[in-house]
Amino acid sequence: MTQLLISVTSIEEAKIAIENGADIIDLKDPNQGALGALSIEQINSIVTYVNAQDIAKVRTSATIGDLPMQADLISRHVAELSKTKVDFIKIGFFETNDYQPCLDALQASIKAGIKLIAVLFAESTYPANLIEAIKQAGFIGVMVDTFNKNGLTFLDFYSEKKRKELAKVIVNSGLSFGLAGSLKLQHLALVKEVNPTYIGFRGGVCDEDKRRLSLNAEKIKAIRKTL
Repeated sequence: MTQLLISVTSIEEAKIAIENGADIIDLKDPNQGALGALSIEQINSIVTYVNAQDIAKVRTSATIGDLPMQADLISRHVAELSKTKVDFIKIGFFETNDYQPCLDALQASIKAGIKLIAVLFAESTYPANLIEAIKQAGFIGVMVDTFNKNGLTFLDFYSEKKRKELAKVIVNSGLSFGLAGSLKLQHLALVKEVNPTYIGFRGGVCDEDKRRLSLNAEKIKAIRKTL
């Protein structure tokens, strides 16, 4: 069954997400960009809270922030974030001429057992071999999100044919496949057609559908029911 990822900013929001059926509690600061990072102190407190709930299926993920693809910078932030014991670390793949230096720089973290997820942006164009390179580097998954939070979704950038082709490439590579980016309840039917491992929400489960406002329990509950 497709899992439900809910992005939260606090322990209070994590509690709402868990109580309404979230499978993955994603830690992110919507005020700091597409993949804005919470402070290490905030992440530590939320991860500690989630783990204390003793709910076996619930996992945590966190982003390192909207960082440029600089190998030393990326690897340093991953190493720091890994100390929080978050289950998965998300890295935004912003456009650059060569991703391999960053992939190489993360080898020590990957060999240490840190589980990394590459976040690709629907608005961006990537090399044809990037997903294979991500797999070969040792990442466990690929997530497709949107960078510009202007209401456009993954569905606005990928035709039905392109959606199915992308899903096939990722799944055939043995990677988990996540989808997010301004998604709402009404998008679920189309998104589920490509059978993602999980679907992520923030704005679509907030008051007034605005990602910087508070989570809305009823919206999360409705999506959980539909899934």
